[in-house]
Amino acid sequence: MEKSQMNWREQDPWGWKEFVLLMLLEFGLVIGCIKFVVKPLYSDWLGNELYAGTLMGLTIAIILLLGVYLIALRPKQLSWSEVGVKAFNVKDWKIIIIYSVILLVGAVIIVVLTSFIGNSWENSKTEAMQQNATFFTILIAFISAAIISPIYEEIFYRGFLYRWLRTRIGLTGALVLSSLIFTIIHIPTYNVMPVNFFSGILFALAYERTNSIWPSVLIHGLTNGIMVLLASLG
Repeated sequence: MEKSQMNWREQDPWGWKEFVLLMLLEFGLVIGCIKFVVKPLYSDWLGNELYAGTLMGLTIAIILLLGVYLIALRPKQLSWSEVGVKAFNVKDWKIIIIYSVILLVGAVIIVVLTSFIGNSWENSKTEAMQQNATFFTILIAFISAAIISPIYEEIFYRGFLYRWLRTRIGLTGALVLSSLIFTIIHIPTYNVMPVNFFSGILFALAYERTNSIWPSVLIHGLTNGIMVLLASLG
């Protein structure tokens, strides 16, 4: 096993340059431009928030994955395994199942407890799907939430961001800060932000325990997919 793989929690091949550039890519281009400028253009063009939101998610996925490759991996001749894209052990399925159940139960409890706040900003894609719940719209929502988002978000927020923080501020600090950043990027869906923070902690813990990003991708995708299917019944 390579040294970088053996000690990934204590060291990484990156510095502040890669961190700052990828954060600028996320908060500058993705949030500042894609979400607030390009998304309305997609909405006007497609005339449907579900399709526009899915296309926006695909756009963000391409931008962030290219960013990780061009900023963090290619300049240092690193493979995708450096951000956790590698096989996991069969025994890790136990973690995937347990964490998925914890996340689903925890999400329900958090939503119930925070429902008394009163303010709610629903995901526009979810609303669009509920207004026209056909097999096709549910399929599009499922692909967006259970496949596209989990893959790019886990590679970016856990594979790079969590690992970068883990090597500098330790386990607890990395769990909290990476999950906080993951929560902030989901604005303005304020009503589910506590769930986002809780899920960010679990996704990072899954990466921490398995040394692979795929368990967190599967937990993320499984729970998102179930939530989409439940929302389609609402």
